[in-house]
Amino acid sequence: MSQSFTFNYGPRLTSGAGSAARIADLLPEGAVLFVTDRQIMSLGLADTAVAALQDAGRTVTIADQIEADPSRATLESVVALGRGAGAASVVGFGGGSPMDVAKLAAYLLGSGDDLDAIWGVDNAVANGLPLVLVPTTAGTGSEATPVSIITLPRDEKRGVSSRALIARHAVLDPALTLGLPRGVTAATGMDAMVHAIEAYTSAHLKNPMSDMLAREALRLLAANLMTACTDPGNMPAREAMLLGAHLAGVAFSNAPVAGVHALAYPLGGRFHVPHGLSNVLMLPHVLRFNMRAAMPLYAELGPLVDPALAGLGRQAQAQGLIEALRTMAADAGMPAHLSAVGVAPEHLDHLAADAMLQQRLLRNNPRDITLEDARQLYEAAL
Repeated sequence: MSQSFTFNYGPRLTSGAGSAARIADLLPEGAVLFVTDRQIMSLGLADTAVAALQDAGRTVTIADQIEADPSRATLESVVALGRGAGAASVVGFGGGSPMDVAKLAAYLLGSGDDLDAIWGVDNAVANGLPLVLVPTTAGTGSEATPVSIITLPRDEKRGVSSRALIARHAVLDPALTLGLPRGVTAATGMDAMVHAIEAYTSAHLKNPMSDMLAREALRLLAANLMTACTDPGNMPAREAMLLGAHLAGVAFSNAPVAGVHALAYPLGGRFHVPHGLSNVLMLPHVLRFNMRAAMPLYAELGPLVDPALAGLGRQAQAQGLIEALRTMAADAGMPAHLSAVGVAPEHLDHLAADAMLQQRLLRNNPRDITLEDARQLYEAAL
């Protein structure tokens, strides 16, 4: 049966060890706003890129105040810094938080729009400043996506989703990820796997192109995650992880994520659990909840994560996907219960209410999630 769809390929991609040192070639002349975080700066990961920009004659203004789950106040301070520096372009360098701030800062600086006018989907329609994104973790896929998530007062997560936020260039330099701790490698890698799985099963906008990318992303990530965890200096594994995370990002930019993310966001907002870990904690419970609606699709994905599932019946392949993901998370040393990150039974009502605010994501879930369903899912994850 024919299917009508549209597909956006995202930023132009540059990949390879050492490629971050050549980002000046991708930017126009003029001052550069370099958005990152203090840990990236303290580790020296940005030194080569900053020096290369300066050697190319660029004035570089560094905004390194980005925190996990970046706040509106942080975003506004970065925009003010860029405006004061007369920035002609923006570089986002780091994990999902610096890249999310860089995307919105570049848009707001270039467009002059008011932030409160662009929340939601496709409300940002003007042109931002030229933007280059350089991920230092293989997880969020933020360098590929049109989405930026900001934390508002009272820990509400709010997003802007628009093609106007997509970077002109994404640079995948696996050398930047070689020193990542095992825990970060595991959490971000499994975050990318969630992106691929949810894109493949999205109730809206799933299409043959997003399916192809989601499957290849999941294959790359599943085949290389444990190698990257146990042999952190393995360049081919790191390169495969970065590419897998990017492909998953392109996939879910077109076929958006769903229930796992909707229930993960309140854990980040209220308990400051890293986003990748939040997804991992909710993943098996949401997949099990979705089984009646998504079993054939989960069966197709099962052998990509565990090749031993090939040839089994569909039910066994779908159940095997959940068990393989559980085993992978455990082998990587990740906690399996919300209680390990400070969640107690008295928090469940608030978490469920917060999850219901994520209708942008919940509408993409293969099975409807009610307030009571959300509470039961959190309870199961305790």
